[in-house]
Amino acid sequence: MNIYVGNLSFNITEADLREAFEKFGHVASAKVIHNHFRGADSGYGFVEMPNNSEADRAMKALNGAELKGSTLKLSEAKPKSNKKRGRRRRSW
Repeated sequence: MNIYVGNLSFNITEADLREAFEKFGHVASAKVIHNHFRGADSGYGFVEMPNNSEADRAMKALNGAELKGSTLKLSEAKPKSNKKRGRRRRSW
């Protein structure tokens, strides 16, 4: 299961995310998303846990929990949409 982790503190690392989730099972990957324009973390990330029951336990335990000064907001990650953002240009 791919888990969206929101409201991350700007000083959280991928190692911090992995450590928090590994208490509940195997973590295949942990990623903190960086904002390249600001050069800082954007405040969210993703954790991939292959075992769904371990992922469910982690989500129940960590949703609303505090990590490095921030209250985590977790949900199952949604697949990326193929829709393009913004308005479509009309041709007359």
